[in-house]
Amino acid sequence: MPTALARPLARLIDELSKLPGVGPKTAQRLAYHILRAPGADAESLAAAVRAVKTDLRYCGVCFNIAEADPCAVCSSDERDQRVVCVVEEPLDVLAVERTGRYKGVYHVLHGAISPVNGVRPDDLRIAELASRVRSGAVDEVILATNPNLEGEATAMYIAQLLGTTTALVTRLARGLPMGGDLEYADEVTVSRALEGRRAL
Repeated sequence: MPTALARPLARLIDELSKLPGVGPKTAQRLAYHILRAPGADAESLAAAVRAVKTDLRYCGVCFNIAEADPCAVCSSDERDQRVVCVVEEPLDVLAVERTGRYKGVYHVLHGAISPVNGVRPDDLRIAELASRVRSGAVDEVILATNPNLEGEATAMYIAQLLGTTTALVTRLARGLPMGGDLEYADEVTVSRALEGRRAL
C-alpha cells in the first residue's frame, strides 16, 4: 500500500524523532513547521546544524565546546585562572555562568563515573584535571558534579585523587536537589550552592 507521506518529509520526521525528548508527534509538528517556513528559514536551520558539526571543537584546556582553542573563558584575562569549577557536561557550564557570580574557569569531564553504565574514571577527563592541578597553577577546585549517585561518586573519586595536592578541593553546597541535574537548576539555587561550597 502506498504511503501518503512524501519520502523527504518522512525522512525529516524520522531524523527529528532521533533527537532527545522529541517523540513521533513532536517530530511531525516540527517537520510540518519547517515545510511551511520560508525557504530562507529552512536553509538557515540547515546551515546552523552543519556549523555545529564543522565549526566547533573541544577546548584543549577545559574541554568545553568552543570555536577556538583555547576557549574564550580559558583565554580571558578577566577570569581567575587559579579557581577551576569541575562539571560533568558543557550544559553545566551554562548553568553556572547564568548565575553571573562565578569568575573562575572550568573543567568539563564529559560524564560521570558509572560502573553500571560502564563509565570508568579513564573514560572521563579526570587525568587532564589532575595534570592541571598538579602543575601548581590551581589554588581551588570546585566540584560541581550533579547531586546524584554518579555525581557524588565522581566528586569523591576526584577529591581523593587530588588529596595529595596543595589545591583546596570544595564541593557545591547542598541546595541542589538530590537526583537532579545541574543544567536544570535555577540561578538562585546555583548561586547559593556556589556561595556555600565546603571543603571535602
